[in-house]
Amino acid sequence: MQRGSDRLSRHRDDEMKHELQGLLRSGHPTRSEEWHDPEPTAEDDPEVAGGPALPGRAGTSLEAVRMELARNLGRSSFPATPVELVRALRRKHAPDALVEAVERLPRKESYATVQELARTLTRREAP
Repeated sequence: MQRGSDRLSRHRDDEMKHELQGLLRSGHPTRSEEWHDPEPTAEDDPEVAGGPALPGRAGTSLEAVRMELARNLGRSSFPATPVELVRALRRKHAPDALVEAVERLPRKESYATVQELARTLTRREAP
């Protein structure tokens, strides 16, 4: 007898396995109703396939870097120095390349907004 904290009964577990069997075998949704399928990406959706937008990466725009910074920092982090921003980025588990780019900024500078920080990062990393 299995002793555990299972929320589902054995019968419900078997039923769920049967429901997912087609998806697991085919690798794509097998439902006939389209509204069950995930929505495809839109043209204006941010690119996530290549990972986060990082300063210095080829093809990374100012807007993409700003969005990545804003996603990780938020409004409450500003105004701040690079040391404070690095601390906030590490707390939010931001990508290492983003943290390292902010660490390379002059320590005595202060940034009032995400836009100002993104502009500085993209300008410094440009070839």
